[in-house]
Amino acid sequence: MTDNRAGAMIARSVGIVCIALGFVAGMHGLDHPESVWLQTSLGLIATGMLAQGYALYCALRRMREQNDLRK
Repeated sequence: MTDNRAGAMIARSVGIVCIALGFVAGMHGLDHPESVWLQTSLGLIATGMLAQGYALYCALRRMREQNDLRK
């Protein structure tokens, strides 16, 4: 497993966990609008989306490197 692939797998896992926790915190925040849970959930969801974006970038870079090696 190369560094690129391991980084993409970690980013994908972190992204999934952050997005899931963000939605759970958001549901709690909707029940208690005066708490900080809504802001926390938005931060978690944004972090998860950034992690997923990085995983996509790693996957695309890896595919491009593989195509370059074939030529």
